[in-house]
Amino acid sequence: MPAPRLILASGSPRRRELLTTHGFVFEIDVPDVDETILPHEPPVDATTRLAIEKAEAVATRRKGRAAEAEIVLAADTTVVVGDRILGKPATTKDAVDMLLSLSGRNHFVWTAWAMMPVGGSRDTGECGAFRSVVRMREISRAEAAEYVATGEPMDKAGAYAAQGEGRRFIGAIVGPLDNVIGLPMTPVVRALATFGVVPS
Repeated sequence: MPAPRLILASGSPRRRELLTTHGFVFEIDVPDVDETILPHEPPVDATTRLAIEKAEAVATRRKGRAAEAEIVLAADTTVVVGDRILGKPATTKDAVDMLLSLSGRNHFVWTAWAMMPVGGSRDTGECGAFRSVVRMREISRAEAAEYVATGEPMDKAGAYAAQGEGRRFIGAIVGPLDNVIGLPMTPVVRALATFGVVPS
């Protein structure tokens, strides 16, 4: 029986690169999901909920259209500093303010993943969440503004890319780096194998 086709429910180049680096072949199908955090929703709950909703949206859309078995993989990443959840910056000012709020402090990065067979349901899928702790060095306003001007932070939760130029602000990471980038590959690879999806 052929292995199911892997569908990445994400437009993130970082997640695409992580899967490709690990030898996976996949198709991209970007979900259309409202990523608004609910009032008083804990970060891990919000991140997990959004990952599941993204996987479910794509699995539902593809139901009845797929000529072969498919597994949908989705993920969501949340940056948390103090009691604030930082999403993607809406403006350049927002990005600078986010970076300054992280300056000289520890923050948490939660990434949740969810996978679901097309034609299945939440009960037939799997999900999980990982947390990494990131320590930022002191960041001046001028440094933040210079970095924001490159455009790199504008589609990143917390307004920085750990795998890009934003790494210059990072003093230390406790936990998986790939989790900070957007997909904790060790548990994801293990879970995909249970559905018969393995690197080519």
